[in-house]
Amino acid sequence: MGKRSLKVGVLGAAGRMGQSVCSAVMQAESLELVAAVDLASGGSEEVLGGITLSQEINDFFKAEVDVVVDFTIAEASRKNLPLLAEEGIDVAVGTSGLSDQDVLTIGEKFNESSCLIVPNFAIGAVLMMHFAALASPWFNTAEIIEYHHNQKIDSPSGTAIATAERMSSASNQWDDDPTINESVLGARGAKLEGIPIHAVRMKGMVAHQEVIMGSTGQTLTIRHDSPDRESFMPGVILAVQGVASLPNGVTVGLEKLLGIE
Repeated sequence: MGKRSLKVGVLGAAGRMGQSVCSAVMQAESLELVAAVDLASGGSEEVLGGITLSQEINDFFKAEVDVVVDFTIAEASRKNLPLLAEEGIDVAVGTSGLSDQDVLTIGEKFNESSCLIVPNFAIGAVLMMHFAALASPWFNTAEIIEYHHNQKIDSPSGTAIATAERMSSASNQWDDDPTINESVLGARGAKLEGIPIHAVRMKGMVAHQEVIMGSTGQTLTIRHDSPDRESFMPGVILAVQGVASLPNGVTVGLEKLLGIE
C-alpha cells in the first residue's frame, strides 16, 4: 500500500507567490492541495482543480491539512501561526519581516508540530549564503547588495540579513569603514555586524543578491538571481515534504533539509 499524499493548504493564496505555490503543489507527486485561504481577499474564487479561495482559516482545519504554506505578511503571520500551532499543523513560512523576537514567540507555540521559517526558498540563494559564510574568514571587507521588485515593503530583505549574520558568525575580522563624511546620509548602506547592506527596489526585478568580498589584490563576487517566482518552487516543495522531519518548534532556513548546516 503506497504512502498517502500530504494534504497541503496555502495561506496568502491570492497573491502572486501564493498562486505559484498552489500550482506547484498541484503538480507535485505525493502532495494534494486541499485548501487555499487568503484573509484579505474577496473569497469565492476558484484557485485550481476545484479548490475555492476562502477567507476562513478554519477551512484548513476542516480540510484536515498536514502542512500549511504561509506567504502573507509579518503582521498576519504573528496572528495566524499560533492558531495553526494549536491544531498541531506543520507550517512552512515564506513571510518576510519577522523579527528575532517573533521567531522566539512563534517557536513557543509549536509544541506539537514544526514551523520552518525560510528567508529565501530559492535553493541557489541558500547555497549563496552558505558559500559566503565559507569564504568570509579569508576576506576582511564585504558588502551586500540586494535587489527586489518595487512592491516589496520591507528592507533590507530577510535573505540579506541572514547572509550578513552568517558571514559575521564565520568571521569577526572585518575592517572598519574608513568613511568619515557621508555627503548623503545612508550612502554607505545600513550596517549589520559591520557589513554594509544596500537595498534596491526597482520595477522589472524579482529577487537578486550579490555578496562582494575583498582582500589585498582581489575581490570575490557571489551572486544569485531569481528572475521568475518559479525559481522558489523547488524549495517550497522541499519544505512542504520535509518540515515534518524537523524538531517541534521553529527552524530557520532550508539548510537542514539540504544537509549544509
